[in-house]
Amino acid sequence: MLRVLAFVLASGCAVLARAAAVDDAMLSGAAATGDWPGYGRLFDQQRFSPLEEINTASIARLGLVSSLELPDVPGTSTAPLEHAGVLYFAAGYSVVYAVEAVSGRLLWKYDPKVTGPKMRMAWGSRGLALLGQRLYVGTQDGRLVALAADSGRLAWQVQTTRPGDVRYITGPPLVFGDTVVIGQGGSDFGATRGYVTAYDARTGRQRWRFYLVPGDPAKGFENSAMRMAAATWTGRWWRFGGGGTVWNAMTYDPAFDRIYLGTGNGAPWNRKIRSPGGGDNLFLSCIVALDARTGHYVWHYQTTPGDTWDFDAAQDMVLATLEIGGTARKVLLQAPKNGFFYVIDREDGRLISAEKFAKVTWAERVDSVTGRPVEAAHARYEGGEALLWPGTLGAHGWQPMSYDPDTGLAYVPGRDIPGYYNDRGIDPQTWQMGRDGSMGVNVVASDAPVGAGEGWLLAWDPARQAAAWRVPLPGISAGGTLATRGGLVFQANASGNLVAYDARSGATLWRFDMGVGGNAPPITYRAAGRQYVSVLAGWTGQAMMLGSLSAQHGWVGREHPRRLLTFALDGRASLPAAPAPARPAVLKDPPASLDPAQVARGQALFNQCLMCHGLSAVAGGYAPDLRASPVARSAAAFRAIVREGSLESRGMPRFGEFSDQNLEDLRVFVQSRARAAADSSPGN
Repeated sequence: MLRVLAFVLASGCAVLARAAAVDDAMLSGAAATGDWPGYGRLFDQQRFSPLEEINTASIARLGLVSSLELPDVPGTSTAPLEHAGVLYFAAGYSVVYAVEAVSGRLLWKYDPKVTGPKMRMAWGSRGLALLGQRLYVGTQDGRLVALAADSGRLAWQVQTTRPGDVRYITGPPLVFGDTVVIGQGGSDFGATRGYVTAYDARTGRQRWRFYLVPGDPAKGFENSAMRMAAATWTGRWWRFGGGGTVWNAMTYDPAFDRIYLGTGNGAPWNRKIRSPGGGDNLFLSCIVALDARTGHYVWHYQTTPGDTWDFDAAQDMVLATLEIGGTARKVLLQAPKNGFFYVIDREDGRLISAEKFAKVTWAERVDSVTGRPVEAAHARYEGGEALLWPGTLGAHGWQPMSYDPDTGLAYVPGRDIPGYYNDRGIDPQTWQMGRDGSMGVNVVASDAPVGAGEGWLLAWDPARQAAAWRVPLPGISAGGTLATRGGLVFQANASGNLVAYDARSGATLWRFDMGVGGNAPPITYRAAGRQYVSVLAGWTGQAMMLGSLSAQHGWVGREHPRRLLTFALDGRASLPAAPAPARPAVLKDPPASLDPAQVARGQALFNQCLMCHGLSAVAGGYAPDLRASPVARSAAAFRAIVREGSLESRGMPRFGEFSDQNLEDLRVFVQSRARAAADSSPGN
């Protein structure tokens, strides 16, 4: 029976006393000034602003007031912060910018100089944190960096990972009181045991660390929570690391002086390998509550017991007060990848309700008594394969939802896209990372066809657990949402538009052509007595295995801009010109034969390139479509870029370990993809 396990707190009064001691300047200051000082604005992560100068009546007057071009930035998926008229954001490989909000003038920039193999895993930061006069950002190579907010001067930095491991950081740190907490990603790249670490915000000294999956029992357990979790695993899971990384969502709750962690998938994905005897595998795909001061376990709720589909619970967690059965309840809201919308009691972690908000076939429902999903027959691909909704991309990605306490609605950027799970031919006894399926599941043999999924913006009533409205979106990937007291919901999308919707009806009230697609969440704030809206525009698509679904929008390679855009009522500024979206023409080499064995070897090597260049060398976003690149025609140019790192400063990591034969095999594979695409195009 899945029931959250709670340690009995000695005194509720003691908890409230500790919470009262928390530095609440972030809350009170933002409430008074209209600032946006945190990732979700306030600790509740609602992404809701009480500003209403820009509203349903005045929205038609909203116009651009400033823009800042960001050349050679490989990713702009970050959520900016604003305080006292200054915008802060981390773009690309955690390069931090400070910009005057009204004018768009760059004040300073700090580059942490990320290099090395961890550049291969992602395209940088999704956010940073502000506490007092310091900014905190995690770097992709695993450092936590503290900067002076007025100058960008380095105050301190600490390495949060261990030498030689695959952990990296793209998510925003969590700050409260005098503490900063950070987790990492990495479960999809090898042996990783997830953990979060709390540091003194002034000095960088470590205060506590909490692991999310147990290690080798023979070495003992760090605490009773790990001993409890180990009972839910079988086999020798520690050989693989287990997973459970906290790569995105963390939330602080002043009411209980707790932090909530949203945890990731298992490593490998396939439970038959990491835990062959079954088990829930705590704390994978969980919401875990910890005492904020000590890091001690308080309670957990597991959204997907024994996850075997890559159903992270790492999506943002919103704190709210809802009337449930005539009683006001302090609740936590989450719409994770698995397609169910959860309402959880924050006091003890008990499930209040869970309903499908997207197409879901892997489970019939969530049992309201046990809190467990009622899984569909063969959902765990017992016959070797299964086609399920949602797939590994999930019904909701990292792009944050917002919650409007006035309408009582959550605004979720979601999608319906299936996943094909196949572990035929994979032996759990001999499986090795990178050899037998990417994560113990065989990937599809070709790129996903355009039209394989659909995206939408959903207004969801968590008290009723029902949809209020839903509007279709272009493609499967759109930005996080912003809700305001002006009755508006803002969202950037793959067509290149920033759109304002009526919060109650979903009607489109305003749109602006950004000149490039976007999936970063916008913010709003008051500066110099005026309300502004800012967003980072720049397409960073879902390249891995789904390159065509990103490339279909025409935001290809480095031709299209990355930019910071700021709007206000009666703005009259103009954007610099940008190329129209267009698909590149693939190149066809002279009709020479290609060795099938060499192509196969090159394809195996190309598995290391999927994250940026797509399964079939098709990608949208910053990475170019390699089928259209002339680089593969020149062995010298190919070697200079891939092995020698001539484009590392522009986001292309070096692969110094590749031999001459490796390079030639890889180059031939890319040529084969170009030829296949040219042969299948109309007119051939």
